[in-house]
Amino acid sequence: MVPVNPTYQPGLVDALRAANPSTRLQAALAAGTHPDPGLVDALVARCAVEPDFYVRDMLTWALTRQPAQLTLPRLRTELETGQAQARSQALHTLSKIGDRGAWPAITRALLRDADDEVARSAWRAAVVLVPDGEQAGLAAELVTQLGRGDRTVQLSLSRALAALPDAAEAALGPALASTDPAVRAHAKATHQLLRDPDAAFDPDVEAARRIVALGPEWVEGAAC
Repeated sequence: MVPVNPTYQPGLVDALRAANPSTRLQAALAAGTHPDPGLVDALVARCAVEPDFYVRDMLTWALTRQPAQLTLPRLRTELETGQAQARSQALHTLSKIGDRGAWPAITRALLRDADDEVARSAWRAAVVLVPDGEQAGLAAELVTQLGRGDRTVQLSLSRALAALPDAAEAALGPALASTDPAVRAHAKATHQLLRDPDAAFDPDVEAARRIVALGPEWVEGAAC
């Protein structure tokens, strides 16, 4: 059994809920500096509602410092909640812990989550946690989300695919010839990112629409 340090836990739990974000930040820092398994539930619960980005980031760091045998099951439970922030932060924390034993928790439903922030966190976690031999299947799933969202969302997906270069190269083929202009433009921008990581990311949807309007022969030729 993992021992619990009871000496500072009650005060820190209260501080994690303080009105002042600086107090909450200091509490999260203390929780990570002096790990206490008794704080895991409080840290995870706070991740679901914490409004301040820097505090959330510190909460995630504090959780990475706790025993994985306690944090992983608790985080997996959060993935089933109806709260988008809870799911997003749990995925983010799983990616930071980096334990591939959490891979089965990265479901298709999360990779396609209707909330963009949850989906983005799922994409990032997936490419960190995917086991050897599963990259092709993950890339095939990720390309189903091409064309989704604004530039920020699309860049997140493209970066996730770029982390799976060989698998992504193969998976992008059909999307490069898609008749959906948004999908086609996003696929082209992702393909460029694979070839040149320093290239500007620019899914040109209007150009893709013009090419598609010219007919199937032009679509096929432009994919080459």
